[in-house]
Order: sequence, then structure tokens, then C-alpha cells
Amino acid sequence: MPKIKVIIPAYNEQDSIANVIHDIPKTVDEVIVVSNNSTDATEANAKNAGATVLTENRKGYGYACLKGMDYISKQESQPDIVVFLDGDYSDFPEELTKIVAPIIDNNTDFVVGARVKELRELGSMTPQQVFGNWLATFLMKVFFGAKFTDLGPFRAIKYDKLLALKMEDKTYGWTVEMQLKALKQKLTYIEIPVNYRNRIGVSKVSGTVKGSVFAGIKILGWIFKYSFKK
Repeated sequence: MPKIKVIIPAYNEQDSIANVIHDIPKTVDEVIVVSNNSTDATEANAKNAGATVLTENRKGYGYACLKGMDYISKQESQPDIVVFLDGDYSDFPEELTKIVAPIIDNNTDFVVGARVKELRELGSMTPQQVFGNWLATFLMKVFFGAKFTDLGPFRAIKYDKLLALKMEDKTYGWTVEMQLKALKQKLTYIEIPVNYRNRIGVSKVSGTVKGSVFAGIKILGWIFKYSFKK
């Protein structure tokens, strides 16, 4: 079996983080929870559930993901695959097996879990999320011929390909940056339909007008940046 490590950015997810960790298949080599300046019991609950816990005091989804990657880079043994997963229990962690299957079985570089309508629990994605995903993936199709339909956070990528992307976004643009750079570098990719449910707690991004606006600006900014970049 390939060595798989999971990175979970988490900001005040004390009520959900243990559920996420417990549902991750035992074939995973290490679960890394990056507490993104949490002020509740997220860190303690994650540690008690068996995860490696890191702290990133700078707020931002990208900051947390980069912290996890930096930790992995300093280990003696590097993974074959890195999986990114949210800490709010909206994804089904047990589906990790089918997320990594195309990499293991078909040598695919990059897999995105697509939150398709028929597998989404009612209300699990806000109207602005649905529209934002449609607009972003539509623009990627127009500019790059992409086949993406979602910017889903549940994703897996070969570790060497992840390093080659040279990820840099610190906040809301992390997912779209990864997909744009995968297109630019001509990585092989596929979407796998995944189940999606209402998260535990309130979203820090889509649950607020400010978060939704800033996320939309950041995502569109990345798309237009790469559209006109030679």
C-alpha cells in the first residue's frame, strides 16, 4: 500500500474533529490536524482521537495547509499521497478510499471529490457556494478546457506533484490555485462524486457575507491571473 498522509485544517471544530478522525480509514499512515488559531477544544479533541496536532496562529485555510506540508517535508520518510479534508464533518472521511483509488490503480496525479447535487444533503451548500463553484469551474472550462465541476476540499494528490505545484495561497484561494496549477502543469486528474452533508457548526467562510465575498474575490482573482499569465 502507498503511504498516505491526511492534512485537516481546523478552526474551532471541537464538536466535529473527533468524528472526522475516527472515520478516516486505518490504512492512512498519519492524520495531521492543523489548528488554525482555534480557541476551543479542537486541539485537545484531535489529539485524543489519535491525530498529530499542529498549531498555525495565522488565520487562513492556505496557511493551515502549508503548515501541514511543511511538517511533512521535514520527516525522514515522505508519503506517496497527501489527502486534504475539512474538519467540519461535512465530507464522509470513509470515502477516502475511493478518492485515492484512481491514483493507486490508474496512476492519476490528482483527484477532486465532487459534491454532486444528487449526493448532497439538502442545505449542505449555500446558494452562494453553488453559484461560486459553477462560475469558477465554468471559467476554468472556458480558459483552460478544464473538466472540473467543483472546488471541493476533499482531494488527493501525489506528494511529488503537490510539491511541484509550489502552492502559495494563504487564505480562500487554496483549492482553486491547486486546480489551476494542476491544469497549467498538465497533471492527469479526475473528479470522483462524493457524499456531502450539513456541517457541524457554522461555516467561517460561506456562513458569513464577508467570508463569501472575500472567497469569491480570491477565487476569481486566481482564475484571471492564470488566464492572462504566459
